[in-house]
Amino acid sequence: MQSKAHTLADYIAELPEDRKAVMQQLRKTINDNLPKGFQEGMGYGMLGYAVPHSIYPKGYHCNPKDPLPFMGLASQKNFVAFYHMGMYADKKLHDWFVAEYAKRCKYKLDMGKSCVRFKKMDDIPYDLIAELTQKVSVQDWINLYESAFNKASK
Repeated sequence: MQSKAHTLADYIAELPEDRKAVMQQLRKTINDNLPKGFQEGMGYGMLGYAVPHSIYPKGYHCNPKDPLPFMGLASQKNFVAFYHMGMYADKKLHDWFVAEYAKRCKYKLDMGKSCVRFKKMDDIPYDLIAELTQKVSVQDWINLYESAFNKASK
């Protein structure tokens, strides 16, 4: 479910009351731990964190007018979704997250290739999201992106 909100504030304002606190806490956790250079904004109908064109002028290979996406945060119908492209592109990072999640959460991990679905709002591992956010710098992400997704940029 993509939002038509144009600003972060509008996105948060349109959330159901029971999701606002969770989304605000996740947003704060990410922003407090986001490596220098990533930029927060709206992207793909959700809160997004990307490498701006000022750092990576090539942009996203699917649409070079877009900045290079890295993470996203969305309130879906039945869950809160946290997207992290680094886990999709780096098996070691993915495996680390999966192992740590099992140690810190009482419910089974519900995860796609880059999407973690939080259905139990009382069991979101904010400390783990903080650690994950810190693990990949802008340059790390550019290097990983170019090697994993953008073969033409080599």
